[in-house]
Amino acid sequence: MTATPATPQIAEEDRLRADLYNFLGVLLSGPPDEMLLSQTAGLSGDEGELGQAITTLARMAKVTKPKTLESEFNKLFIGLGRGELLPYASYYLTGFLNEKPLATLRQDMSRLGLARADNVFEPEDNIASLMEMMAALIVGRFGAPAPLPAQRDFFNRQIAPWAGHFFSDLEAAKNSVFYAPVGTVGRLFMEIESEGFRMSGT
Repeated sequence: MTATPATPQIAEEDRLRADLYNFLGVLLSGPPDEMLLSQTAGLSGDEGELGQAITTLARMAKVTKPKTLESEFNKLFIGLGRGELLPYASYYLTGFLNEKPLATLRQDMSRLGLARADNVFEPEDNIASLMEMMAALIVGRFGAPAPLPAQRDFFNRQIAPWAGHFFSDLEAAKNSVFYAPVGTVGRLFMEIESEGFRMSGT
């Protein structure tokens, strides 16, 4: 009888963190379909700021149609030539696409064993990919779950310097309707993560 390798035990809190990173990644990678909208409509939050933002997003999902969302997503992120927002670390940190932050990210990805999916053609430093990478590190999708110091290092290098600004811009973007509460959820979650990592490093 051969022993099966043990599935790594992930604390419930870490699984919830990874779920929220993944959720943001999926919402930001393309316009949500009927199924994702339905799942979003079923969410409920607690009385805290983040919980209330999740409840607002769920209410918005109940009254939004996929076709409307496709138009909103295109205006925000694609547009004619470019969308209202450019959701890339390079752009937020340097004002240009495909700059040093992307090269630094690729080095970190290589070191951590993270790989871009074959069907993704966007530069890796887009916000959706970074949210999904963070989730992958927490639950160990590409190997063992990353210990907290490794998570903190990746977050502080690749996400913290710009993601909060991006989510604030998404909240306030003139084309944001459904995506305004997505921006609120993202901004508040980034603040919670920043504080959590700061506390864990002391």
